[in-house]
Amino acid sequence: MIELDSIKSELPGLKGKLKEAGESLDLAGLRETLKSLDEKTQAEGFWEDHENAQKVMKEKKSIENKIEEYEALATEIEDVEVLISLAEEADDASMVKEITESYEAAAEKLEALRLATLLTGEYDKNNAIISVHGGSGGTDAKDWAEMLFRMYLRWAERKGYKVKILDYQEEKEGGINSATALVEGENAYGYLKNEKGVHRLVRISPYDSSGRRHTSFASMDVIPEIDDDMTIEIDPDDLRIDTFRSSGAGGQHVNKTDSAIRITHIPTNIVVSCQNERSQHQNRETAMKLLMSKLVELKEQEHKENLKELQGDYSQITWGSQIRSYVFHPYTMVKDHRTGAEVGNVQAVMDGDLDYFINEKLKQKER
Repeated sequence: MIELDSIKSELPGLKGKLKEAGESLDLAGLRETLKSLDEKTQAEGFWEDHENAQKVMKEKKSIENKIEEYEALATEIEDVEVLISLAEEADDASMVKEITESYEAAAEKLEALRLATLLTGEYDKNNAIISVHGGSGGTDAKDWAEMLFRMYLRWAERKGYKVKILDYQEEKEGGINSATALVEGENAYGYLKNEKGVHRLVRISPYDSSGRRHTSFASMDVIPEIDDDMTIEIDPDDLRIDTFRSSGAGGQHVNKTDSAIRITHIPTNIVVSCQNERSQHQNRETAMKLLMSKLVELKEQEHKENLKELQGDYSQITWGSQIRSYVFHPYTMVKDHRTGAEVGNVQAVMDGDLDYFINEKLKQKER
């Protein structure tokens, strides 16, 4: 059946890619690890240490999902082969549409699985902490920062990730000065880490009565959430802790007391803040976790032995050249300047359709 010849010719390549993905996942190793974890869950007293039990169960679920995803995909590809055989035997052209759709769905899932195997960094599987800051451009930049933050929250929703807003600093005239959120889910940091950088907006400004075109900038920062069992020593004398009255998208309770916390790490001038928890104690605890995550990442980047070696001003946003431009006028286009990837549907991107850009950047790792 001539309509199926192209799919038949592509199937061996698809199966080859699936095999490569399985090797990258180390399925045999995953099954051994899963067996070991199963034995742990059946050991006497396992559930007495609730925190450890939760970690083991989380790892077990993650491995089970990877194996199930691979096996389900292998079955889907086999089903396509069977359907092709049935269609040819019956000379039934009505099956071509179903076969084509099944093949395309399997190919799309395989590409997503293959890209996930590229997330091999130390913290790639961790949750991600994202922070957006408005840059130069006045109210337009603050508005752009709010739009950018919303874009990433929508992307997280599309991926099925859980989002918790930690800090949200609104501007009176409109938009936000900065906002921070925790994106919870497997590989959240691995996918988002390459979104770190400066994002540029070109549009007709809604804040300009003359209707002129404006260029605005906002920065995106991404750090991995560090596991609770990782302890690092921070000298209390290196910290300045301030309290202030909360404001923004945290609910009415945040405005009643000076419960928001701002912590400055004096040696590096890194500043973190949290205002959306219910108490000053919780805000302080969350802010310290943010600070530790930033310092651990910075220590890794600077190749330092310990935190004491980190000295200098790391608080300044380096605007430099942007990683991506979002053009609303005189034409519509979003272009990534690192990969050359571009799309014309700006609204879809602003609604969180970012996987194309994220995936193209991940693919550079293979080249």
